[in-house]
Amino acid sequence: MRIVHLRQRLRDLGAKPCHEDRLLRGWSQVCSYDRAHSPAETFFPLALRNELPAVEAELNGLARLRSENPVDGDVARLLVELADGQMVESVLLPRGGLCVSTQVGCAVGCVFCMSGRDGLLRQLGSAEIVAQVVLARKRRAVSKVVFMGMGEPAHNLDNVLEAIELLGTQGNIGHKNLVFSTVGDLRVFERLMEGLTHKPSPGEPTLSPTLTLRSPLPNPLPLAGEGANAKGNLQFLREREQTREAIFNSCGRGGVREKQSSIPAVKPALALSLHTTDAALRARLLPDAPRIPIEELVERAEVYARATGYPVQYQWTLIEGVNDSDAEVERIAQLLSGKYAVMNFIPFNEVDGLSYRRPSSERTAYMAHTLNQQGIYTRIRDSAGQEVEGACGQLRARAVKAR
Repeated sequence: MRIVHLRQRLRDLGAKPCHEDRLLRGWSQVCSYDRAHSPAETFFPLALRNELPAVEAELNGLARLRSENPVDGDVARLLVELADGQMVESVLLPRGGLCVSTQVGCAVGCVFCMSGRDGLLRQLGSAEIVAQVVLARKRRAVSKVVFMGMGEPAHNLDNVLEAIELLGTQGNIGHKNLVFSTVGDLRVFERLMEGLTHKPSPGEPTLSPTLTLRSPLPNPLPLAGEGANAKGNLQFLREREQTREAIFNSCGRGGVREKQSSIPAVKPALALSLHTTDAALRARLLPDAPRIPIEELVERAEVYARATGYPVQYQWTLIEGVNDSDAEVERIAQLLSGKYAVMNFIPFNEVDGLSYRRPSSERTAYMAHTLNQQGIYTRIRDSAGQEVEGACGQLRARAVKAR
């Protein structure tokens, strides 16, 4: 199910934008439809009230919990069954985070990943993506959603952006806490940049004939909200929020509706799955990813980061003897020097049938320390599943095999 189809169904039942807004807020935030002095039984049109139990039953059936696999503390992997019996995985992360899937399977074919072993089986509708958030919110609060589970979001772009739009408005999740992850696709950069491009002022640096920095920033670049650039970032964010508010109008008694626009109002943070600085190696590790020069990927991501005020999160699955060399560390430092970036090292989760191994913890720590010393903010991220052999796609694979 797509959210656009759900909206049309509500309209067919007499719903105005304000009614859509309240229902979608109630669903996505797992809260009551009632408001002070405006209970749902008098606010919603009669036809919608009569059909509401059927609508809710359909929404509740989009994603059901098949099993929960605790990992550590508040981290758990969720095996989610969709209405047609297909399964995907979501992961409850620390500090209110949630990782969701966007496809059943994946077409990129990363050689170190279980998710794409059977190829792409089907796309998830935007409502199915949001339903994973709803399912998690029935268990605990969710304040951040990363689109890093099964699938390549760029291959399901309309549905993913539609889900992001709802989560960033009715879903009450901050834009910087919605993280779009991709191996890199020109369509992604084009769609995300809609509404953010502008004509350069005299003397403003440009990165290419079609891509322009919003404003020059100091080198090395502080993260948003820190250092000398904090005031400028704050002003930009205020201006952007004023622009967003301008596309909302009041409707009915205190309701809010969003004007239809071809340009999404919600701009997520960007995560780029890099994994290596060597083009030939990247082609082997990600055999079906677009063949875009690594320098161009970083350039386009940098433009978006400076336009939004959110640093790019570069994802790097660390594999022993493959992409953990000193030469890679040196090239990362050169590639990301002065960039608005965060490097996330993710030690490889072992997968049955693959000979790849994760580097030692000492080697991983050394790589991160070396980059941090050179001004590249680097973090070591646990992939939330090593203890339960839970690399992305493994829970689903075991469940399918057990059928």
